[in-house]
Amino acid sequence: MNKTIYRTCIVSRKKDDRQKMFRVVKTPNHEIKIDLTYILKGRGAYLSKDKSIIEKGQKSHALEKHLKTQDLSYIYDELIKLLD
Repeated sequence: MNKTIYRTCIVSRKKDDRQKMFRVVKTPNHEIKIDLTYILKGRGAYLSKDKSIIEKGQKSHALEKHLKTQDLSYIYDELIKLLD
């Protein structure tokens, strides 16, 4: 019996099953990665697997603010590609 793990999207602020979200991680080496396994160490931020949410996050620079880093436009592009 698997337990459902809930996380909050940093853009929509809605709680949902973590499997329905992308996790973006800032590793201890200050690298930014998309964590599809949900196990990488570091500061994580969750985004819903919805194109409109990802685009809204890109406009508001949600990941940059949450992970305290600069220009992550390439991460948003990769997330949108993963949806297709």
